[in-house]
Amino acid sequence: MMQTQLVFIVAFSAFVSTGRGQQSLMEYMERRIVLLEERISQWHDQNSRHGTELRDFKNKVLTMLENLEKDKDAWRNEMENTNTRVERLEREVDYLETQNPAPPCVEVDEKLTELQINKAQKKKKEKYEKLTDCSDAISQVNAMKILKRFGSTSGLWTKDPLSTSDKIYIFDGTTNDTVYVYPRMRDFTLSSTRKAARIKLPYPWIGTGHVVYGGNLYYIRRQNEFQVIKFDLSNKTVVDSAVFPVEQQVPVYGLSSFNYIDIAADEEGLWAMYATKENEKNVCLAKIDPVTLGIEQMWDTPCPIENAETAFVICGAVYVVYNTKLPSRSRVQCIFDASGTMPGEDLPLVYFPKRYGAHSSMKYNPKEKQIYAWDDGYQIIYKLGMKAKGEL
Repeated sequence: MMQTQLVFIVAFSAFVSTGRGQQSLMEYMERRIVLLEERISQWHDQNSRHGTELRDFKNKVLTMLENLEKDKDAWRNEMENTNTRVERLEREVDYLETQNPAPPCVEVDEKLTELQINKAQKKKKEKYEKLTDCSDAISQVNAMKILKRFGSTSGLWTKDPLSTSDKIYIFDGTTNDTVYVYPRMRDFTLSSTRKAARIKLPYPWIGTGHVVYGGNLYYIRRQNEFQVIKFDLSNKTVVDSAVFPVEQQVPVYGLSSFNYIDIAADEEGLWAMYATKENEKNVCLAKIDPVTLGIEQMWDTPCPIENAETAFVICGAVYVVYNTKLPSRSRVQCIFDASGTMPGEDLPLVYFPKRYGAHSSMKYNPKEKQIYAWDDGYQIIYKLGMKAKGEL
């Protein structure tokens, strides 16, 4: 093996030492260098082309991003302009509806109309004798404040109008037995239910027709019959209970089938809205004695049940709030004054701002002149503009 390698080295050295061998080696080296130069040139060309393509792509992406940013600003401006136009349109609709109120959604029935006329003539002798000199009536909704979203889509929240306390009472749902109590409005707005006091009721409530009045909770219980329960909030005991003296009751509001009796408080005391099969087309009104729970007087109002969602009482007049099955704008479309001091015709309709769904409850506070409403799970305060009844 060693001998073979030595022979090859000697032969190669002899070949290179000759002039022909040197020339061949130089030619070979030149060809290799030329190939390397061509490859290097191709690499430079490819690298330059790729760099150019990358720069072009980068410029295109930057241009697209700039255009997207411009489009984003344009869309944002368009949305702001649209919101402004919608708010302006809502204000104009409010004004137009106030100036040109829609006719009440009452089914035209000659017999019903005749019956209502006869009842109205009869009720002239049954005017309610007012306990106070209250003569306020709603002229418009001045402002709306959304506090938060809490609990179920249906419920109610309220305050005690006869108390100096600022406690807020929360009734979550249409059937439950636990009342949440917050010491003041700020605590309710900022806190969760973990920081609320809880009052366990002896019987579950039904509907959203309850009130807190003079330190007592008046709420509706359904067993075999509907009962009004008077519950002392200070010592957590039932003070009294009474069967509501009406047979064959039906839901009092067409859009709130969970309410059979809706208790309300105003400057005159406690009232109840209800309905029966005997008069299933119209809301009925009753005056309740807050001490004995006895019924002092009853009226058949001309306010239809159909499309009604809730109601409240101010100075002895019941305001029935209407909507549509596909929630639209709530409006007071029928008013019945038990004392007969408010004119029964050509009363202005009061519209509430459209925000969410439909009201499951509206509780008027006579001390604050505002309404505590529960709208699709949102707790809302409506501040009211008031006028004397004779000025409407």
